[in-house]
Amino acid sequence: MERSQPLPSSSTSSSSPIPSSLPPPPPPPPPRHPSRSRGVGGATELRHVVFGIASSSLSFIARKEYIRLWWRPGCFVFLEKSLNSSGGDENLPTVVVSDASSRFPFTFKYGLRSAVRVARIVKEVVETLGRGKGLRHGDVKWIVLCDDDTLFFTENLIKTLGKYDWEQWYYIGGLSESVEQNSKNSFGMAFGGAGFAISYPLARVLSKVLDSCLMRYGHLYGSDARVFACLAELGVGLTHEPGFHQVDLRGDLFGMLNAHPLAPPVSLHHLDTVDPLYPGKNRLEGLKHLFEAIDADPGRVFQQIICYDNSNLLTVSVSWGYAVQVYEGNLLLPDLLSLQRTFTPWRRRHYSTSDILYMFNTREFPRDPCKRPAVFFLDKVLCSNDRVESSYKRNISGNCQQTEGPSKYLQKISVSSEKLDVQIRQLLAPRRHCCDVLASSEKMMEINIRQCKDDELIAMKP
Repeated sequence: MERSQPLPSSSTSSSSPIPSSLPPPPPPPPPRHPSRSRGVGGATELRHVVFGIASSSLSFIARKEYIRLWWRPGCFVFLEKSLNSSGGDENLPTVVVSDASSRFPFTFKYGLRSAVRVARIVKEVVETLGRGKGLRHGDVKWIVLCDDDTLFFTENLIKTLGKYDWEQWYYIGGLSESVEQNSKNSFGMAFGGAGFAISYPLARVLSKVLDSCLMRYGHLYGSDARVFACLAELGVGLTHEPGFHQVDLRGDLFGMLNAHPLAPPVSLHHLDTVDPLYPGKNRLEGLKHLFEAIDADPGRVFQQIICYDNSNLLTVSVSWGYAVQVYEGNLLLPDLLSLQRTFTPWRRRHYSTSDILYMFNTREFPRDPCKRPAVFFLDKVLCSNDRVESSYKRNISGNCQQTEGPSKYLQKISVSSEKLDVQIRQLLAPRRHCCDVLASSEKMMEINIRQCKDDELIAMKP
């Protein structure tokens, strides 16, 4: 596949036997962040998920700080050789050295050897679990594969997987944002950088046939394409979840993160190829700042809520935990659901204006800052019992100095909300929340987020 290779890491899976003595399953998470979701197949908890992180000895050194942000017990990093440094880091997942690159018997002129190694992660995990080493066979419901530059929202992942009966054959993941990348690979393939989940019964069957199947797909570029092909031969199709983000985009993700789908975010990929998420911070600082919101209320992160200040004729779009935009005048909600083009296509080439580039609707992000909304980025998040208070400060960079209207002098926005305890029924039938402008002065606006009433419309009152 023609996807990013900024470092020779992986492309979607990796292979290597897990050491004979794996750490015991982690204890249940604390009540403040419940990591269990009761679906058709029973309660799904974090201890039921094994993560296989595809990496390499070179890229792991560069990207381990990304992994450190989200990893949990039950994560294993697969490398092609051992690291020079001795000893393990207790704040990082168990490192497993794969031997598939040296012993697997085939190659292909245009294929990547690393893609074979990565594609076999699921097989080696299953084989080791089947031998009862460390994690018990009965504890595992899902195997999740990802790259070393993938960021997971683990609480949201557990809730998302909890919708499904893990005892059935499920292959769950997301597409690319790029029409071109989906067209080249498949619109039915889960892109490995976004991460994808395979139910354990399916993974066990896949592990039995994987090597014989891989012999037929040496011509494919990525390991995710090879796993997809083998699952297709088993007759299993993709269950698409919009919270998995491959991020086949470049530049500023502002437009994407401000109009997130109603599904909770599960993953973000390609962290090395996009701009820092918050102004004035580098990539890692921005991600750590984001995790202040994730730790406080993971299910609400990036959820877009629209409310209207009728007295001042302002339209407010909140991407919780990230940014708030304030528009002068009355903008209709459907017009705010399309993504602002702050990013550029994955491939750096000339496109005509008639080309369809993205898998979603987009709208212009004006170059003239005086035609843009006022933007406020997350400053602080505070929790008190079941309430979460988040504050957002105005972004000075690129600010229009000639703005007229009520938003001209606005400097801070305070957003109050209840902690979002996402239930299975809400994931199956999601509904956007409502918000009210409680108070607004020249420099500050206060907003409260709440559930919408049964017959309430999200629109400016006449």
